[in-house]
Amino acid sequence: MNKIPIKPLHNYQRHQQVQVTSAGSSSSTLQQESTNLLFTSSTQFVARPQTTICSGMPTGDKRNFNSNNTTNQPQRLINADQKSDFFPRFILQTHTYHSHSNCSINILSCDGRLSNREDLCPSLQKRLVEEVRKNDTLIIVGETGSGKTTHSIKLNMSGNDEHEDEVSSFGSGKHSSVVWSYFDKLPVGPGGIQKASCTGCGKVFSANSGTSNMKRHLPKCFDLNEPGPPKKRAPLDQEMYREKLAYSIIKHNYPFSYVEHKGTRDLHKFLHRDVKPITRNTAKADVLKIYDREKTILKEKLQKVNGRVCLTTDLWSSITTDGYMALTAHYVDENWVLRKKVLNFKVIPPPHSGKILAEYMINFLADWGIQKKVFTITLDNAKYNDVLVNCLSSHLRLNNVLVCDGDFTHVRCSAHVLNLIVQEGLKVIEGAIEKVRESVKFVRGSGARKYKFAECIHHLSLQCGKYVRQDIVTRWNSTYLMLDSALAYRKAYARLALVDSSYKSFPTEKEWARVETITELLKPFYNITTLFSGSSYPTSNLYFHNVWRIQMRIEDAINNTDNVISGMAKEMKKKFDKYWENYSMVLSFAVVLDPRYKFKVVEFCFKKLNMEDKVRKEKLDIIFNGMHKLYDKEYGIFSTTSSSTVKSSNTSVSTRDDLDGLESFTSEFKKVENEKSQLDMYLEEPELNRREELDVLQYWKDNQGRYPQLSLMARDILSIPITTVASESSFSIGGRVLSKYRTSLLSSSVEALLCARDWLFDLEEEDEDDTEDGLAEDIEALYPTYQSSQGSWDYVA
Repeated sequence: MNKIPIKPLHNYQRHQQVQVTSAGSSSSTLQQESTNLLFTSSTQFVARPQTTICSGMPTGDKRNFNSNNTTNQPQRLINADQKSDFFPRFILQTHTYHSHSNCSINILSCDGRLSNREDLCPSLQKRLVEEVRKNDTLIIVGETGSGKTTHSIKLNMSGNDEHEDEVSSFGSGKHSSVVWSYFDKLPVGPGGIQKASCTGCGKVFSANSGTSNMKRHLPKCFDLNEPGPPKKRAPLDQEMYREKLAYSIIKHNYPFSYVEHKGTRDLHKFLHRDVKPITRNTAKADVLKIYDREKTILKEKLQKVNGRVCLTTDLWSSITTDGYMALTAHYVDENWVLRKKVLNFKVIPPPHSGKILAEYMINFLADWGIQKKVFTITLDNAKYNDVLVNCLSSHLRLNNVLVCDGDFTHVRCSAHVLNLIVQEGLKVIEGAIEKVRESVKFVRGSGARKYKFAECIHHLSLQCGKYVRQDIVTRWNSTYLMLDSALAYRKAYARLALVDSSYKSFPTEKEWARVETITELLKPFYNITTLFSGSSYPTSNLYFHNVWRIQMRIEDAINNTDNVISGMAKEMKKKFDKYWENYSMVLSFAVVLDPRYKFKVVEFCFKKLNMEDKVRKEKLDIIFNGMHKLYDKEYGIFSTTSSSTVKSSNTSVSTRDDLDGLESFTSEFKKVENEKSQLDMYLEEPELNRREELDVLQYWKDNQGRYPQLSLMARDILSIPITTVASESSFSIGGRVLSKYRTSLLSSSVEALLCARDWLFDLEEEDEDDTEDGLAEDIEALYPTYQSSQGSWDYVA
């Protein structure tokens, strides 16, 4: 845009705001209110008040005029109502355009200062531009006697007419409001009604009585605050908005009433004006819709799984005492990634017998269409689970889909067995750890004791960084953590006994030594339980040698000179033999399919145990023969060749001689007998370095070309979960979904919320944080520092 120089006026002490009067005004009004426009070829337009209406002067006169002498001065005055070739259309009332004009006017004060206004219609501006292009300056001035301001027009010298629109109802011409850049004028309707449609959304507005209604609509469709030309505002996708709300409810366990909270609605309305609030019933319907959609997607994925599916299940009692059954599927997908999905989280009315639970499970499997893909089911050691497995195996056997006649179907939860073993031992040594438990309770009993204990820690310069932990008697892992942290602050407890006479439960040196032995014995149990509890990586290959390590620790503890420790180990050995005297056969296969170990590690581990050679050989034969049985029957080429051969022989009976094809049949089996199976070839290869990290699934993915059948067997075995932690973690999430504040939730809503969360976000349950439960506290960080300037203790947390 070309700039027009503005010259301050010095000849006028007082100025009047310019007003161009419409042609419809009366003569008296013109004489009193009109301002004539003076043009001189000295490149200046001047408007000044006239007491009389003057006719146009001869063109070309360049004489100056005196404001005190308005008669007989050569000048060119254009009368406001004169139809001359100069400014013929300036017959407009500017006050009718103040609210919707889009042209700027610079207001020039007597001292030459400028400010902007939007008072000039585009049609007037365009004509002024045409004249100013011939000259240099345009100034319009007037006088009121009040010492006010003068207008100087800010012109668009580029000649761009994009904002040149309409004349108002007072005259002819184009539209002048800025809204006409975003609205299209529609044909005049019946009765002379003028309407216009928004180019952004197509909404129709009345255009008969101004454009204020259209101007208010502009921010809804166009972003007027962004620099540059206004951009069309994207319309709100209401369906996507509702889906996002449902996602947030599922992911963060928000109540359905969250969508009705005033603060929530105000926030969403602030972010987008077109938001339509929804009710809690609509939010619930949206969540159920997402659940149904994701269930269909997961069902299709399960149908495409080439291998088998392993299951875990467990029961949970909610805060409303309703019994829920969680069913979780574990499988390896086409990319050889281990997947875990919660399939069902259903309310099971009592009684919870094994037969009834089996019926529910059969229905669940039929609903998902995976009853023919079941490989194993991992359960805890409740008695009703044995009945459940028997009923389920009978059903699968009838459909001829039971793997190896059910020899490998039932897998006991390893974490549950470990818990039973440790709890049995802790019963014997309960008195040995009681003083430690009482010491922890004493320290955490009051703020003053905490600060005193923190001072003891600081005095001894103990910086182990561990929390002071309280245990829960029924959770042995919390007992282990309590003992472990107590040993770290052993000296601080001794100093506390010296400085605080009320501390009476300090353990003796012999008792501390016993606690240390117990902690060392429990440490591998704790680490192995943590290792077994993973669900994002294969755990079946970890089973054999870690169970063997536990057996070795127990046998060593039996020979301990401390009778208390020895008695503890003997009780643990009884429980171990009850469940693990014979290692789980199918889980032992997994360590053989780890190329770092194979059968050598099985032979080595059995040799290290105190058992006779005959017993050791029997155990090795059970594992070796069982593995070949599974391979030959389910994955090897024997069953495939024989079945296809028998089928061809049966079809040839009716058309050929009974012995026709015998030669090819015999030669085919001779060829098979002379070949080694893929399992035998794998076992004969040397083991990999056991000290190197190895992704077992990735190994079999890379070698499926060499061992096509054996890799399928490895995929299925490595997908077996050895604990029910996956199902139990869903109970923790269920406890947050069905909390004491949401006890009225329907069971169908609980299942939809929990399963959809697992399917959409694949969230593992957060580790239990003892600090949230109040079991642990960082007392070391409470050391008090004395502020000498304040004369008080400042406890730094």
